[in-house]
Parts: sequence; C-alpha cells; structure tokens
Amino acid sequence: MAQPLVKKDDDHDDELEYSPFVGIEKGAVLQEARVFNDPQLDPRRCSQVITKLLYLLNQGESFTKVEATEVFFSVTKLFQSKDTGLRRMVYLIIKELSPSADEVIIVTSSLMKDMNSKIDMYRANAIRVLCRIIDGTLLTQIERYLKQAIVDKNPVVSSAALVSGLHMLKTNPEIVKRWSNEVQEAVQSRAALVQFHALALLHQIRQNDRLAVSKLVGTLTRGAVRSPLAQCLLIRYTSQIIRDMSNHGQSGERPFYDFLESCLRHKAEMVILEAARAITELDNVTSRELTPAITVLQLFLSSPKPVLRFAAVRTLNKVAMTHPMAVTNCNIDMESLISDQNRSIATLAITTLLKTGNESSVERLMKQITNFMSDIADEFKIVVVEAIRSLCLKFPLKYRSLMNFLSNILREEGGFEFKRAIVDSIVTIIRDIPDAKENGLLHLCEFIEDCEFTYLSTQILHFLGMEGPNTSDPSKYIRYIYNRVHLENATVRAAAVCTLAKFGFMVEALKPRITVLLKRCIYDSDDEVRDRATLFLSILGNDGLVDTEKDSIEFLFGSLEAPLVNLETSLKNYEPSEEAFDVDSVPKEVKSQPLAEKKAKGKKPTGLGAPPPAPVSGFDAYERVLSSIPEFATFGKLFKSSSPVELTEAETEYSVNVVKHIFESHVVFQYNCTNTVPEQLLERVNVIVDASEAEEFSELSSKPLNSLPYDSPGQAYVAFEKPEGIPAVGKFSNTLTFIVKEVELSTGEPLDDGVEDEYQLEDLEVVAADYMVNVGVSNFRNAWENMDEGNELVDEYGLGPRDSLGEAVKAVTDLLGMQSCEGTETVASNARSHTCLLSGLYIGNVKVLVKAQFGMDSSKEIVMKLAVRADDPSVSDAIHALVANG
Repeated sequence: MAQPLVKKDDDHDDELEYSPFVGIEKGAVLQEARVFNDPQLDPRRCSQVITKLLYLLNQGESFTKVEATEVFFSVTKLFQSKDTGLRRMVYLIIKELSPSADEVIIVTSSLMKDMNSKIDMYRANAIRVLCRIIDGTLLTQIERYLKQAIVDKNPVVSSAALVSGLHMLKTNPEIVKRWSNEVQEAVQSRAALVQFHALALLHQIRQNDRLAVSKLVGTLTRGAVRSPLAQCLLIRYTSQIIRDMSNHGQSGERPFYDFLESCLRHKAEMVILEAARAITELDNVTSRELTPAITVLQLFLSSPKPVLRFAAVRTLNKVAMTHPMAVTNCNIDMESLISDQNRSIATLAITTLLKTGNESSVERLMKQITNFMSDIADEFKIVVVEAIRSLCLKFPLKYRSLMNFLSNILREEGGFEFKRAIVDSIVTIIRDIPDAKENGLLHLCEFIEDCEFTYLSTQILHFLGMEGPNTSDPSKYIRYIYNRVHLENATVRAAAVCTLAKFGFMVEALKPRITVLLKRCIYDSDDEVRDRATLFLSILGNDGLVDTEKDSIEFLFGSLEAPLVNLETSLKNYEPSEEAFDVDSVPKEVKSQPLAEKKAKGKKPTGLGAPPPAPVSGFDAYERVLSSIPEFATFGKLFKSSSPVELTEAETEYSVNVVKHIFESHVVFQYNCTNTVPEQLLERVNVIVDASEAEEFSELSSKPLNSLPYDSPGQAYVAFEKPEGIPAVGKFSNTLTFIVKEVELSTGEPLDDGVEDEYQLEDLEVVAADYMVNVGVSNFRNAWENMDEGNELVDEYGLGPRDSLGEAVKAVTDLLGMQSCEGTETVASNARSHTCLLSGLYIGNVKVLVKAQFGMDSSKEIVMKLAVRADDPSVSDAIHALVANG
C-alpha cells in the first residue's frame, strides 16, 4: 500500500517531503491493474494498485465507460482472496467506481455473502458499499438484513447501517422511514458512535414534523444520553426548537433552557463548549442567561489545549459584538492570549479586547498589538484594523494613539485590501472626530508619497481636496499634492491637478501659487492632465467660463444630478450650434447601466466609500427611483436588480432592454426604451405583458411612458405579484404599444395626430438565479466551517461534453448567479480537474456557499460534485434543484 509522506533528503530543506503518487499516469496504472487477474494473487501488490486507482479518482481523473468496466470486473476477482487488508481496499474501489445497474448484479451476491459473514469488519463494509451502489428495487430485498444490522450487538456494524440510512434517506426516504423502531432502539445503545448516528438518523426521519422533533428532544433531555457526540447533537436540536418557538411568538421562560445550562456541567469538554455556544446564540439572550456560559468559557481560556482556547475565544468574540459588557470579566485572561503561539487565537483575543476594553486600557493594548501585527496574515490584520476603528469611535479622546498606530502599520508591507482598510479607517476617524482631521490628513499625505496603489492615491487626493482647504494651514499639503504631478502615472496626476484647483479656489491666499503650479501642468505628456489644468486655470482666472462663484463651487465640489451614462449619451447627440449645451436637458431617470455589487445588509458605509460625496451606484439609484413611484412604494426593500436583458436586436428602429427588480413578494420589470428613428415621436408608450406561462405571477399595475422623442431614453414599468419569499419562475411575452407621430426634423414638432402601432419584443424569463445576489466572502474556508454542517447537501451531476473545464465552470456559475471566491473562477487551460468556490445571498437574505468539484475525462465528458451549505436547508435543496433542472 502507499506509504505516508517521508523525508527524501535531510540535507535539502527545500525538498523535505515527497509524495509516492508523484508522476503516476492513468494508463500505466491500468496496465498494473492486470495483476488482479493473476492466478496467484499478491495481496500487497493488489492493494498498492487499488491505492493508485483511488488516488486518481479522488484527483478528478475520470475513467471511460470501458476502462471503469474493465477495472470493476477485475476487482471482483479479488473476492477470492482471504486477506482482510485487501478486502477493505476492494470495498473502497467498488464504492468509488459506482458501477452501473447492469454491473451491480455481478458483485451483489459477494457483498450480500459478506454482509452475513461472521467477520464483523466484512459485514460493516459490505453494508456501506451495498447501500452506495444499489437502487430502490434491490434495497427492498436487503431491507430485512439492514434492520437487523441496526440493532446488531457489534457497534461497527450498527453504525455502518445507520450511516448508510442517512445517505439513503436522500434517495429512498420511504424505505428508510420504515426503520423508525429499530433506530429508536439504537438510540438507547451504550456505544457512543451508535447513539450519535442513531440520533442523527431519527431526527432526519422526523425533521418535517415539528411536534415529533419536540417530543424526541423532550424525551432525550430527560433521559441519559451517554455519548458526548450525541449530546452535542441533542444540544443543537434543542437550540433549533427554542428558536422555532421564539419565531412562532411563544413568550415566557424558554423551554429546555435548564437542559442547556445543565450541559455546562458535563464531564466532556465538547459538550460544555457546544452548550455554551448554544446559549450565547439564543435570540434576545439576557445577561442572566449568559453568565453561566461566559463563566465556563473563561475557564477554557487558560486551558493547556489550543483547540479549547480557540473555541472559547472565538465564542467570546461573537458575544462581544452584541453584549460587550458581559465579556469584560474575561479581559485579564484574554490579555495573556495575545502572546499565544497560535496566531488565530491571538487575533481573536485582540479583536475581542478591542471591543470590550475600557478607555484606560487602550494605551496598553496598542503596545501589545504593535509587536504582534508583523506575525499575522493580511486577513487577520484587516480584522484588527476594523476593531481599532470601532474602538476609536467609541473612545474619541484616544484618537491620537490609535491614529499613530494606524499610520505606523500603513507604512509596513501589505496587500491592497489591508492598505484600503487602514485608509478607510483613518478617513472615518477624520470625519467623525473633528480634532483628528489635521493629524489624519498628514498621515494620508505621507502615505501617498510611497503608495503603489493607483486607486488609493486618487481616492486620498480627492479626500484631501474636500477636507484640506478647511484646515488651519492648507499650504502644508500642497507639497505632497504637487509631488504626485511629477512622480506618478497619468491617472494620479490628473487627480492631483483637480485637488490643486480645489485648494486654489477655496483658499484665496494660495490662488497665485496654485496658478503657477497649474501652468506647469499644461505641458504634461498626458492630454487628460493638460485639459484639466487648462480648464481649472480658466475657472481660477475668472475668464467667464463660469458665470458666478456659486457655479464654480458647484462645478468643483458638486456631484452630478443626472446619471453619467445619460449625460454621455446627450453629449454625443449634441450638435455644435449657437445654442449652448443645456445640462438641465439631460434625463434624470436611470438608464440601464452596470450595477455595483450589493452591500451587506445593515452595514454602514465607512471610509472613502462613504458620503460625502460618493458616487451613486446603479442599485441605489434603482431603489430610489422605484420608491418614488407611488404604485411601487409599498413593495418594501429591493432585494436585487438584474443586469439589463436585451429584448430587441441591434440596429432595429426601437431599442428596448429590461431590468428585473426583485422584491420579497413582487417583481417589477423596468423597460428601458430608446427611439432610434429621427423622423418619429412615440407617445403613450406601454408594454403589454402576457404571463400565461408564468402561473405564479399576477399583474398588479403598469406605468406607461408619456413621450419618447428620438434617441432620448425613457422607462416604462410593469409590476407583478408573486408568492412571498418563493423563487417563482416563468416566461413572459412582451409587446410594445405606442402612438407614432411623424415630426419635422428642424423643429421637432409633430406633423400629424399619429396612429396606434405595436412592436413585438423578445420573450423574457424570470429564472432561479434572479433570486441570488452574488456577494463574496473574504475567507471562504472560515465561512464554510462556520456554517451548519447539518444543512449541507451533496450530489453529483453529469454535465455532458464540453470544450474545456473553464466553460463548464462558467456555465454553472452563471446558472447559479453566484460570486466566485478566491480566484477559483480561473481554470488552467490543460486542467483535468478543478474546484470552484461560490458565495451568494438567496432571497430572504439566506447566505449560501457552494463547493463545485469538476472533472473531465479523455472524451471531454464533464462530471461535477456539488456541495451546498446554507443557513436554511430548504435553500440547499433549491440550489440542487436548479442545477438538476438546468
């Protein structure tokens, strides 16, 4: 069999370990598999070959139908061997190969014989393999044996049958539900794993019956659950019942709370931690309820076991977000963890202390953190920076020491996200604490002297232009700004020119010096920099380019009232004439445009992304426009707006695209219409929608467009009602109706009363992906592990032939409408296997994470293993249903 990783050469530090599987190829391994046919079997050699086959399968290597069949039939001959080690490998390879229905019969008799063997190891493994490869028809034939195995005296056999039941519940639920009596008996077993698996299966069988689950939990909380694993499971089920009762409006003393509190005195550490975590996560938990849980967590902080310290400090960190005062008694213990060898423990301890510390401890904490920051990764540093920002807003008198700390780490090495987090924190402190402005602006000026990120440099320069002129000595910032004109790229130079102009306009004493500096910028190599310098010199020189000082202020410091894309379209359509371009003529309504990513619910914008002033995102603008329309104002919070979907072909006389706005119980279609015929004026423009193929939708109202002149975008709306919180789907037929009038090109006046006409548009579909917002996560692994395993659903799918794995990854990502994480959307051109990580927010604000593992065989057939975790198990089902039907 394959040996574990061993040292290759003690003299070479960079080549300490090697894998026994390096360089193996499928063709060579298939050749080696011929040893299965030898008359005299060599168990050790056969086991090694099976190990290589398993390695290839687990690396995503796909076998063709012929190859898999040959290997399978060869493996079945190994049942002749009496070697127990080889027999276990045979079980594994059969389970992984998953033979087809016509091949299963070949091995079924051998497995059933093993299932009734006197060797317990054979029985347990045979049960696991049989339940994996057989279908419902054959399952009924062996059901009697499985029931007997559940109550078998040997715990290994019993656990194997119970775990198999958990897997089969997804495919053959009716058969498994008939085993309730045997599973109930297994719950009383003295074997820890048997009791654990039996409880899990019994809960799965009854999970759709709230009363039955409550009765099960009530019985077990009064009885003796010996297994610590089963006790942890019981605590989770108890917490779920408490939450359900709270959601259904039941008040008074919490049911089962006494059970949770009693678990804090259990002899098993895992049970104590599970109970403490459950209590801290109760809805509207009180200080009295929290106290016993906090006490046991405090004891674990000084445990010699790193895993206990980590679990305790992570739980306390979450509690500190909502009940900081309850955690203050643990501060002394957590301070000792700052120097913990485990950096994750130290980071959690620091961030918890920053949330719970008092004003007198800030200086001491800063000294301890300074030595710690250089030893941790950027993702942990960002957590610390955000905690320091919150602490500074909590204790504004301590802004000097906190600001100095932020400026010091800003000069250290770090990635873009880390630097942006620090800059955002400094900006937030400047805006919320006026006394910190001058000190903070100087720190930002020093940073842009050696900043490698163009985005941060331009944002800081913009912020300097807004805040710098209002300080006591604005002139001290000019040197830093003008240095950017000489030392940076064109984008930063252009931003620096704008900032200089703002100083020159707002500070009269600096205007002559600023004018000299801007004149030097006229000779810049970049046209954008030259044009901006020329424009601002005209404004500062009062040469009549703007009428009043108010206009100058509005031009330099104001924000656009009309969407930028509308302004661009209007400027392109403007023909030079004696009449100047009128900004007021630009349509104020939103034209279809790319949307910014939806911000996390309830998160207050901070830093450079916060107003004032901030550019309006497409989502924000859509929400504002929809809420201002009386017919839609009562629909509640907008969940998602889709990207525009074209309903007409290019170069047609009328251009129409639609944006789907998704609400909890409504969908609004926004039809963005453009008339591309100069000789025509369209009036009473409306869209007639046929929803006969969308049975769950009913039309509520529509808002037509009164007039649609040539090349001036306009919007018509149609609103539908749907079942609340349900991802209803359907197909809609659309017809554009209007009155068309001929117009005089020179005056734009209509020449006749017009005639009614209509224009058939493409069909529109509302799909399941429309109910998903592609929200990313910074650390997928942590997010995945923090999500309840009980809500995980795994299945495998055949995606058919594709040109590449990248094409399959993109197809699945687009189908689900989710955000790829950690760069996993990129697939190597010659890859035969790939794992893609996806994240999103499902309607109802349900967080969803997906692991999609892809494999491709030599014939370019793609298979996918999809694992979904969600806060709500029904959403996991919905995602799998979407893939299965897609």
